[in-house]
Amino acid sequence: MTDARWPELDYLSWRETCAALHLYLQVGGKYRLAHTPWINHSWHATFLVGARGLTTTLVPDGPGIEVLFDLVGHKVIAESGDGRRAEMAQRPTTVAAFHAEFRDLIAAVGGTPDFHGSPNEVADPVPFAEDHRDRPYDAEAVTRFFRALAAADRVFKAFRTSFIGKASPVHLFWGSFDLAATRFSGRAAPLHPGGVPALPDDVAQEAYDQEVSSAGFWPGGSGGVDYPAFYAYAYPAPQGYAQAGVQPDAAFWHKDLGEFVLPYAAVRESADPDAALLSFLETTYAAAADLARWDRSVLECRPGAPRRPRPLHEAPEAGSAQAPAPAGASPDIAYEEGPAKGRYLARLDGHEAEMTVSRAGERLLIIDHTEVPDALRGRRVGEALVRRAVEDARETGRSILPLCPFARAQFARHAEWQDVLRR
Repeated sequence: MTDARWPELDYLSWRETCAALHLYLQVGGKYRLAHTPWINHSWHATFLVGARGLTTTLVPDGPGIEVLFDLVGHKVIAESGDGRRAEMAQRPTTVAAFHAEFRDLIAAVGGTPDFHGSPNEVADPVPFAEDHRDRPYDAEAVTRFFRALAAADRVFKAFRTSFIGKASPVHLFWGSFDLAATRFSGRAAPLHPGGVPALPDDVAQEAYDQEVSSAGFWPGGSGGVDYPAFYAYAYPAPQGYAQAGVQPDAAFWHKDLGEFVLPYAAVRESADPDAALLSFLETTYAAAADLARWDRSVLECRPGAPRRPRPLHEAPEAGSAQAPAPAGASPDIAYEEGPAKGRYLARLDGHEAEMTVSRAGERLLIIDHTEVPDALRGRRVGEALVRRAVEDARETGRSILPLCPFARAQFARHAEWQDVLRR
């Protein structure tokens, strides 16, 4: 049975509406871009996913104006800081008519409807005011797309919590029409060559001035991929990146795009869609970071959890002391299994240590986090947890991807464990 939070998407059945929605969002995005001070990598221009659609957040124009593309109620709503509100219906129309009505909408709430009048990142762009082609509007398909965006946004935000280096928000770029999340190594990148259709080269070059590992979601139609899909890429792509083993099994390297691709349908139809997508995000990032030799020990942390502040000093220090445990004091280790995640528990002298893991398909176990209480530090309890996972992996024919810094340090110390290490 499929997860209801992941609706069925058929790009070919709504591609004309999708193309129209893309252009309407460009109109709204251009308004935000025109009135918002530049933030690195164009982060000031994007939309964020909300409860009913996509929002500009507050644009510093006039009294302050927020624009919401309500993809459930199918209208565009503008609200101002002084209490004014106006809306327009989403319906079959032309881009020119939408553009004119949107300008009136902004003016009605006290804004300044001045912005660049032509699309970006599309081939042969037609100025908005001159695009009189009739466009359909499939409301049901738009809402399904929004539900898929919301599901992807949830998983991308969970993925973002395990990175303390520079990272983008999870946001939608209206030019390329993709939901995206990007991690940065902190090192400068070679000058980007530019050449993106209808986009100034200096914008692309500023966006990629540092090494990145980026992932996102397209509704379809990008680069000849006529189905909704997740993607992941690195800039610059390190040697061997295209050959890296990633999860889940449905993911593949798209030679023409130069990116890893995971069809949305493969995520939706998996036993645990959230876990399947998370494994794609984690393994493609790990491939980029390891091959490019990012300093992962200072960039990563354990995944976030509600109401639990991130510890300021995390593993490997938490369990890596080399003093041997007292004789006869081996911990009792148990494994508790959930639908897609599990945990190893080590109990010793009335105290408990934990190592959380995720399963990515049948063949990969991801170690997420290891936590050893102060009372057990220096007694190699964390090492015993990793050793138990290694033994279980050998017995079940799995490999291990240690995303947890402590577990990764243990693998570096134990040459005899390399047979189960997923690189």
